[in-house]
Amino acid sequence: MSNYDQNLAASSAGGGDTIAVDTGLRDYMLRIYNYMAAGVGLTAVVAWLTYQLTGPALLESPLMWVFILAPLALVFFIGSRIDTLSVSTARLLFFIYAALVGVSLSTLLHIYTSASITRVFFIAAATFGALSVFGYTTRRDLSRLGTFLFMGLIGIIIATVVNLFLESSGLDWLISVVGVGVFAGLTAYDTQRIKTMYDGRDDETSAGRKSVISALSLYLNFINLFMMLLRLTGGRR
Repeated sequence: MSNYDQNLAASSAGGGDTIAVDTGLRDYMLRIYNYMAAGVGLTAVVAWLTYQLTGPALLESPLMWVFILAPLALVFFIGSRIDTLSVSTARLLFFIYAALVGVSLSTLLHIYTSASITRVFFIAAATFGALSVFGYTTRRDLSRLGTFLFMGLIGIIIATVVNLFLESSGLDWLISVVGVGVFAGLTAYDTQRIKTMYDGRDDETSAGRKSVISALSLYLNFINLFMMLLRLTGGRR
């Protein structure tokens, strides 16, 4: 919302300033979505190549845990060190993270049919796009949803860990339903938050770091939304 106020103030100062601010915001958001889309594309390609090259061997290997846990460690590293990383390093780590996620998601191709994965991917993309547009355009303050959504996310993580031992299909279904709601909400919330983070006075380094960490947030929302929808509606082999 602060960005909206800045635009309004710029408008009262002069039309040329408004155009400059809007152009800068457009370029900033476009760079974020380009990074995010490239990350999703890289994940898909790596998942497919891993599936083709390794077959079910990787799924049955203890090495699979490395590819499951390594992205988690890397995302925490990027988030905690983003203020000290160079833009090029942060961008490289983001794409390494996306590739590692692709390796771990290759297991989905052994569990679900290719047709259902493709169908759910496009459903997730359409849902993500609609919610992101809503978050960008709405004048409602979505910041109040942040605490609620974060609590929901923590609940999903805890329930998922518990269900590793219980192996309850009912709990798995509930986690997926709640997960769709949480990551749908986070998509709109993060889009608005990212928009308000924009500051036309940022230098290239600050703007670049914001772009990478913002792309990572949206990437995580999309991947998790896709996975929750796949667990709910995906056709198993």
